[in-house]
Amino acid sequence: MATPSPTPAAVVGATTWGATLAIILARRGVPVRLLARTDEEARGLDARREHARLPGHRFPPTLALTADPREALAGASVMVVAVPSSHVRAAARGVAGCLGDDAVVISAAKGIELGTLKRMSEVIAEELPSARVCALSGPNLAKEVADGLPSTTVIASADSGAAQAAQALLNSGAFRVYTNADLVGTELGGVLKNIVAIGSGVVHGLGMGDNARAALVNRGLAEMTRLGVAAGASPLTFAGLAGMGDLIATCYSPLSRNHRLGIELGRGKPLDEALAALGGQVAEGVNATRAALDMAARLGVEMPIAQVTGRVLFEGMSPREAAAALMSRAPRAEAP
Repeated sequence: MATPSPTPAAVVGATTWGATLAIILARRGVPVRLLARTDEEARGLDARREHARLPGHRFPPTLALTADPREALAGASVMVVAVPSSHVRAAARGVAGCLGDDAVVISAAKGIELGTLKRMSEVIAEELPSARVCALSGPNLAKEVADGLPSTTVIASADSGAAQAAQALLNSGAFRVYTNADLVGTELGGVLKNIVAIGSGVVHGLGMGDNARAALVNRGLAEMTRLGVAAGASPLTFAGLAGMGDLIATCYSPLSRNHRLGIELGRGKPLDEALAALGGQVAEGVNATRAALDMAARLGVEMPIAQVTGRVLFEGMSPREAAAALMSRAPRAEAP
């Protein structure tokens, strides 16, 4: 295993996932600066020396907190962006001019920008044109990663050197990192699985059984693959960690926010109440559903699961009506 560089790394975003990535880097001896939104947030985290959603995981001594982008990025050759996808453009723009040329930037956000339908790596590349952009995706439930349980992930980039540098920085005995040249598929897998996870939660909340959940997840993977291939991805990526691997974890784990959102919807709560039940955490699958449907319409791809999920989220369709709509579709041959 390669020894990480003593060069400082920066993590933008004191989210649960951002704090987790900062912790695992610091545990490896990398000097890490975690960029918070405000001075107040930075001071509070520094005083507690742990994240509120990761109790018991003390920040290592090599992890520093700041709200100053210049301080966070001073001398850093690697920056991780770990904010909600709707904030990625603003976050990247906020550090422009603070990052050195040819720095490796790892997107740890899973989303598609509404309106532009750009993936997060594309958004970052627009705001930071000299950066060597990668995307991190896989079955990475933050608490399990912070707990040191065996986990795997994928670093994807068109720049193989950047992907290998990110791999060397993050790989450890508890966090195994693979590389992949398919940036499109890796990112879309991380986005689209959240839509399926909402559906899986709905099935669970309705008490429809494991057969129904298995069918929903499997046909959801088929939809993910269809849209990904139409967008230029390799179908094999969706059989890997950023596709099937992340899908399984997100659709079945009680730690999954999108799965929990679906359960609340299946139990009859409207979207605003179901989101409130998450306690302020972001369920990326809501915006992902809007973006995926727009992308599917643009590319001419059929996505019945995403379509009924959108109707439940935004048009008042009941979860039972959504399930009936899927089950009553015309019979056909099975195909990916």
